Amino acid sequence: MDDSRIIELFLERSEKAISELSSKYGGVCMKIAQNVLNNYQDAEECVNDTYFGVWNTIPPQKPDSLLAYVCRIVRNISVNRYKYNSYQKRNGIYDVCISELGECVSSSDTAEELFEINELSGFIDDYLDTLDKTNRMLFVRRYWYLDPIETLAKMSKLSAGAVRTRLSRLRGMLKKYLESRGVIV
Repeated sequence: MDDSRIIELFLERSEKAISELSSKYGGVCMKIAQNVLNNYQDAEECVNDTYFGVWNTIPPQKPDSLLAYVCRIVRNISVNRYKYNSYQKRNGIYDVCISELGECVSSSDTAEELFEINELSGFIDDYLDTLDKTNRMLFVRRYWYLDPIETLAKMSKLSAGAVRTRLSRLRGMLKKYLESRGVIV
């Protein structure tokens, strides 16, 4: 079933929408949750919470890309679960990925800084548009989907060392790109 029809089912409040969403994107959702949590039961619960979240937000939302919408929800729920599970622990893939990007961007809490985050997000999107297909895939799969280096190496048919080197260079290029846009890193 195509995405627009699944969205229509949500808008009609049909319970079939959840089963269709699950059959079409359940595997992707589970992969994202597993990458963040590394725990099957927690990942499964986050995926179920994602379906509930989609149910509660469509309507009023009507996303242009159902896959992106669902991935964002499952990722946010999984990250929140990860933070809850590992309060004051640093050893998971999420922490590794965030610390890798920490040299390019920093986190913030004030309203002014939250506004700047939206602007920063646009700059990062623009930066990704400058990358070739392989580098963009490596960057997004590592820092959005939180795929391990070994998985990225298999996907790109590069060695793990080559992937690490590319990601390091990509982070360096991102830092320079952001600095050229006036972002203080």
